[in-house]
Amino acid sequence: MSEPPAPPETGGLAQFARVLFAGGDLQPPWDALMLRATAVPPDFGAMLDLSTILQLAGQREQGLALQADALAHHRLYRRVVGTGQGPHLLALVAAGDLMASTPVEFLLTGWNGVLDLMFFAAGERATIAMPEHDVAIIAVGESDANASLLNALTEPVAHWPKPMLNGAPIAIRALGRDRAPPRLDGSHVNAPPTLRVTRDQLVALVASEMPLSDILPGRTFPIILRPVDSHAGAGLEKLDDPTLIASYLDRHDGEVFYLSPFVDYSGSDGRFRKLRIALVDGRPFIVHMAISDHWMVHYLNAGMDQDAGKRTEEAAMMATFDEGFAARHAAAFAAIHALYGLDYLALDCAEDRDGRLLVFEADTAMIVHDMDPPELYPYKAPAMKKLFAAFQDLVAARVG
Repeated sequence: MSEPPAPPETGGLAQFARVLFAGGDLQPPWDALMLRATAVPPDFGAMLDLSTILQLAGQREQGLALQADALAHHRLYRRVVGTGQGPHLLALVAAGDLMASTPVEFLLTGWNGVLDLMFFAAGERATIAMPEHDVAIIAVGESDANASLLNALTEPVAHWPKPMLNGAPIAIRALGRDRAPPRLDGSHVNAPPTLRVTRDQLVALVASEMPLSDILPGRTFPIILRPVDSHAGAGLEKLDDPTLIASYLDRHDGEVFYLSPFVDYSGSDGRFRKLRIALVDGRPFIVHMAISDHWMVHYLNAGMDQDAGKRTEEAAMMATFDEGFAARHAAAFAAIHALYGLDYLALDCAEDRDGRLLVFEADTAMIVHDMDPPELYPYKAPAMKKLFAAFQDLVAARVG
């Protein structure tokens, strides 16, 4: 523990994401940040913000290159939240893209305090001075890229001098798509197996040299394939028979993929409903419910903004969540919390046709936000305020 010179200040992901989400123009903040980043001496907080804007604009590689330039000079960045008069929260985050770490800033909406972001790079062995703080959080998300970093944090976290949230790197690693299902699947939770398969194994399936049952015992086509460490549906496809695997491999690079059985979770009306739920100290809070005619459901592709009926159904789900969905699956949520012991994580889930909680993914780095336009989604603000307040209360309790 030491108190280095005041770190560079950053506007943060939430600030620029809100502008972009609302259809605003990021050119004015970009121009202002460029002036600061190219000044003498340069403002490395502005440089980090420029890298965030580039990634939000879809220029991932350019953004990561600029982030690397900033991190080569400073690893610690500060954001004063609200009045700044409150707890000092230190987030241990991973160098990488916008999916690499828990988006803590959104969870601190309406909060007063100081958020420090300490960036770590995978594989490094440097000794980095920790700033003074009241409470810390491991915000490094689960991924292959972050595996060595989470492993390296295990020992120092065990001797951390201050209270820590999500202070179990091994539990975060266990959230991996292929590691979570064996833990979760049981009487209260339906977690379909997800296996890592190589390109060669998939080629063998095509050639009928290997039956699917050798990889997924007791399962048949259709299957789901996606590249390892992909998000937001990138490369995610349902294949109804082995003959479709060859064309899938032609379209997607990589040597390792996730393979899962397809589970038809459509309702009686043929529609698919997928929820994002955050668990704060084990208590479930609804983030959203996407409704779609297609099995691959993401909130941004579900057409929620174009269908008042879908929004009415989502509003009803949010209004009755505690006594409805959360109550029906209370045993499942309690089991998940007991299995991982994490203070905060999020789930993408649904109800299967037997009424069990169907879990697609569990992670600490899922995006949880309040950026949807209130004129279309007036019911969301109360739900998100409730979630944010629970997280902020948890921070305050740990400080106490």
